[in-house]
Amino acid sequence: MPKMKLKSHSGAKKRFFRTGTGKLAYRKSGRSHIMVHKNSKRLRSLRQTGYVTDTLMEQMNHLLPYNN
Repeated sequence: MPKMKLKSHSGAKKRFFRTGTGKLAYRKSGRSHIMVHKNSKRLRSLRQTGYVTDTLMEQMNHLLPYNN
């Protein structure tokens, strides 16, 4: 009997993506509205891509077993 395939977590699948080097990246939150009250430095940092830390990579690999 063949082994069952693992299911990817559908919420994580929509929010995270793999980079070319195999890291998990995500878009930062807080850029959709009410930007008037946020200063320029904060908006510049929100523009950049966020990366999952090494401590969370094991958990994320369980959520996304097949590289998205």
